[in-house]
Amino acid sequence: MSMIYRTEAGGLRLQERYRQALAEGPVPAEHLYLPTREGETFVLACGPEQAPPLVLLHGSGANTTTWFADLPAWSEHFRVYAVDLPGEPGLSAPSRPDLATEAGALWLDDVFAGLGLEQTALAGMSLGGWTALDYAVRRPDRVTRLSLLCPGGVGDQRRWRILGAALLMLFGHRGKRLSARLMTGLDRPGDQAVLDSVVENFTQFRPRTETLPVFSDEALRALVVPVQVTVGERDLMFDSAQTARRVRECVPHSQVRVLPGVGHAVLGQTEPVLDFLRG
Repeated sequence: MSMIYRTEAGGLRLQERYRQALAEGPVPAEHLYLPTREGETFVLACGPEQAPPLVLLHGSGANTTTWFADLPAWSEHFRVYAVDLPGEPGLSAPSRPDLATEAGALWLDDVFAGLGLEQTALAGMSLGGWTALDYAVRRPDRVTRLSLLCPGGVGDQRRWRILGAALLMLFGHRGKRLSARLMTGLDRPGDQAVLDSVVENFTQFRPRTETLPVFSDEALRALVVPVQVTVGERDLMFDSAQTARRVRECVPHSQVRVLPGVGHAVLGQTEPVLDFLRG
């Protein structure tokens, strides 16, 4: 646990808070623990077992609670599998697949095998969006639809802004809160509860620091599944204008949505994503 948390006690507190959130989740759900080559992987499963599958991949510093607002609607139409990425503050193993290799796709192969999935729709946010896109590029026959929210790996990663936010973290609680608000764009009155959770997570959690590999034009052009990309106009973490432009140019059958006034945290997209996933 100490690999990804600043202190053992802090990691235990985050996990306890997460387990409590799972116990109070928005829909009836199963808690699954799957063996994978990256270690045990936690999956929250909900919705009718006979419904089409949908796999959800959250972003850095997060876990399946990312999708709690979406699950009531999505689980009416899909068998939803919300997966805790390894190496993030959930209940999966603390290992971190090498993003420069096929390790992430191999890990998802194991997850799919554990869930008995041959094909599925995929939705991912930020780092989870990168992971979903990487899988669709490497395993095109296993993904039926792809919805990406503020994904990494398409527009430039704004390293200098991320570094500036990291420096703010050194200035106590106010600095941590300002850093989180700037990088997420959670600056509206209704965002405070989510912002509090982000601050608490990153106070105790050590995020990945490497630059996400960027997908080539050729890789994007090879995508044949329906693709939806949703980005915030004011994203300070990734160049969302470049993300939108590259997807429109390289994936002409895609649906690209740029949300005005929105930062990196793209929330409240339950219905637009559901409409896309249902086709």
